[in-house]
Amino acid sequence: RLELRCERDGAGAELRLDAHPALAVSRAALLPPPGGPGDAAGQELPVESRPFTSYGSALHIALPQAPRAGQLLTLLIDYEAGEGPGVCWLSPEQTAGKQKPYMYTQGQAVLNRSFFPCFDTPSVKFTYSATVKVPEGFTAVMSATTWEKQKDNTFVFKMSQPIPSYLIALVVGDIVSADVGPRSRVWAEPCLIEAAKKEYDGVIEEFLVVGEKLFGPYVWGRYDILFMPPSFPFGGMENPCLTFVTPCLLAGDRSLVDVIIHEISHSWFGNLVTNATWGEFWLNEGFTMYAQRRISTEVYGLPYTCLEAATGRALLRQHMDATGEEHPLNKLRVVIEPGLRGVNPDDTYNETPYEKGYCFVSYLAHLVGNQGKFDAFLQAYVNRFKFQSITADDTLGFFLEYFPELKEKGVDSIPGFEFDRWLNTPGWPPYLPDLSPGQQLMRPADELAELWAADGLNMEAIEAVDITGWRTYQLVYFLDQVLQKSPLPEGNVKRLSKMYPKISKAQNAELRLRWCQIVLKNNLEAEYSKVKDFLHSQGKQKYTLPLYRTMWGGSEATRALAMETFSATAPQLHVNVQNYVKKILGLEGAE
Repeated sequence: RLELRCERDGAGAELRLDAHPALAVSRAALLPPPGGPGDAAGQELPVESRPFTSYGSALHIALPQAPRAGQLLTLLIDYEAGEGPGVCWLSPEQTAGKQKPYMYTQGQAVLNRSFFPCFDTPSVKFTYSATVKVPEGFTAVMSATTWEKQKDNTFVFKMSQPIPSYLIALVVGDIVSADVGPRSRVWAEPCLIEAAKKEYDGVIEEFLVVGEKLFGPYVWGRYDILFMPPSFPFGGMENPCLTFVTPCLLAGDRSLVDVIIHEISHSWFGNLVTNATWGEFWLNEGFTMYAQRRISTEVYGLPYTCLEAATGRALLRQHMDATGEEHPLNKLRVVIEPGLRGVNPDDTYNETPYEKGYCFVSYLAHLVGNQGKFDAFLQAYVNRFKFQSITADDTLGFFLEYFPELKEKGVDSIPGFEFDRWLNTPGWPPYLPDLSPGQQLMRPADELAELWAADGLNMEAIEAVDITGWRTYQLVYFLDQVLQKSPLPEGNVKRLSKMYPKISKAQNAELRLRWCQIVLKNNLEAEYSKVKDFLHSQGKQKYTLPLYRTMWGGSEATRALAMETFSATAPQLHVNVQNYVKKILGLEGAE
């Protein structure tokens, strides 16, 4: 049921909604106004689905007459869905518990049109409610401010704040919950709930409190986390009130909570203030990276946060080296042409909006020159645009309006750093924030990587470095340096593996990813099984694609490993990830 208001006259007598070929519409009807005369079943309307883009179709619904400005319409659409890319059905073996099937929806960026007919654009926001009946032994949860269980295993949800279509999400599975804070609980399959509670007990509230101090009130009521099955393709999806996250975050040592800080930061940047188009995704992600690192600085200190930001910068470097700096996706403002041959917004997903976006927000802070003043600006920005969808012009216009002295100085057109250049020129960011406070953690890692890359290993110097106290991101940074220097001289990686079981036998996904890349780059065939095991254990896009790229760019043996691993794991991967891997491996049927 869609409750619509006509914004202005001259709209015409046709309603167009986003839909999908996998969505079968059986009937559309105009319902009488509440309390007014008319048939409760409504007046049936002609409805037709027409081709629109590669990732969806347009639903054309003919209205009896053109509505007037301000007029309210209630539409009823009967349809069936389930086959589309936004709805993921997992067999029992794709779950952690291996006993019962599971389903979840993933809306970002343009997939929810295959879950329900809607205006599937981040420029439109709305409230929603849902009634979900599920079989016995299953539980339903949604991204909603309230939910209650009624009889017959029926769940009722309400989202009282306006959100864009991509943030509506549903999960049905064998899931249970445990409280981890005054407004937070973790949800997971029964076999994971203890680990989830242990890892996140008490930490979420700490992050929320810091976020509120920095960016203003948390408006969504609850903040719950749902640990997804291993095939979930993302680290996290910031569905409001209920963040979905990869089970890879259950590292057992709280070392990967920065992903949670990232998703919490979306509560202000992305969910509350939203990019109006996917071509300006950096408004969601660049600001969220900045906010994440502000919270992290308050909680963990500047050196550690700079180290984490340095690993982010390394990812951006890798991405730009792989695509070429001049690639059109390496701009903050990406042109997404509509139409049948247009770009699918999902395919524009890369490091640029995150890390180059972070650099631009950091540059704005650098122009202000005072952290307290910039924090105050961010709070004013959220307050000014909350519950709205905006463009970069809105953001930058507000920045100059908020700091008239900067506007007067013409900071938007400083040669080489023009706002227009930031937005529209591809390539490496013109300004990089100073990460030198992280040097105290980076230097020992740099020096150790140098030692391991040497022709004759100086074991005395190597053994003098004690890495037992290093935190995850220090180890990640060390491995990034080793990877950059790979392939190392013959035999070095084998020694390294033996010397640091903490790294080579790690269960932490960030360490496993990099260790697998090092094993492949150095043709350490004795440990190829670790690559296979890691790819069997999870299906996160950010871990899966780089490993297939490395394997495919390597030797005959690593190519064979890629083919063998993919044919074994394909059924447990998200359909988008399957397609991206097929593309890397040059397989037929890649979309």
